[in-house]
Amino acid sequence: MGVPRVYCDCPVCTEARTAGRNRRLRSSALVRDGRGCLLIDCGPDWRLQMESAGLRAVDAVLITHPHHDHIGGLPELADAVRWTGRRVPVAAPPRVLAEIQARYPWLGQYLVFTPLTGPAEFLGFRVTAWEVNHGHNGRSYGLRLERPGFAWAYVPDSIHLSPAEREPLRGLDLLVLGTAYYREEAPVATRSLYDMVEALALLAEVRPRRAIFTHLSHGVDLREPYPLPPEVTLAEDGMTVPLA
Repeated sequence: MGVPRVYCDCPVCTEARTAGRNRRLRSSALVRDGRGCLLIDCGPDWRLQMESAGLRAVDAVLITHPHHDHIGGLPELADAVRWTGRRVPVAAPPRVLAEIQARYPWLGQYLVFTPLTGPAEFLGFRVTAWEVNHGHNGRSYGLRLERPGFAWAYVPDSIHLSPAEREPLRGLDLLVLGTAYYREEAPVATRSLYDMVEALALLAEVRPRRAIFTHLSHGVDLREPYPLPPEVTLAEDGMTVPLA
């Protein structure tokens, strides 16, 4: 969910309605260079995010999992394609594509569904998807993107990864990892994302050069001085990160 929450008057949601530093749309990432734009996840805020970035089109989309906050913008993307005639490839593991097509059976008229069954190249990055634990919400996928001299991973929805699931996180220059709270008090069986304390323990093991915590709930206040190491940053809407 984004911040503020409609029903909530907590300090974070209240600040998001006024000063706005804590105002957050659904999590996604845009990789951009002179060759084009690669979107990672296309949630229901896609149109607002595109307008904020001053963009009118994307060249390809990668999807991590078929939950609404990660695919809810695909119908609007398809509508844009309908008017421009410029079909857009949407790549994801086959199970993810099957769920998207079951939910939106008409999207195939406009979007080119591309199964990620092994490494594939997008904007010069070698992209590999692997399955990860999403806790109470089932399963998701992480994406590892590599090109000469730089490797990074985007894992917005995961928790308590197994040793095999952690392996693709090694040797990274940058890890973008979903963390909903600083320290989450909910029972473990009901949770679906790392909190920051758990994520820091994961970082100590896999040792990326830099990390960004994203997918922040209204349980995270960007005004607070959380005890994070200097190589760890909290995501903010519109932030730009060099991939080099």
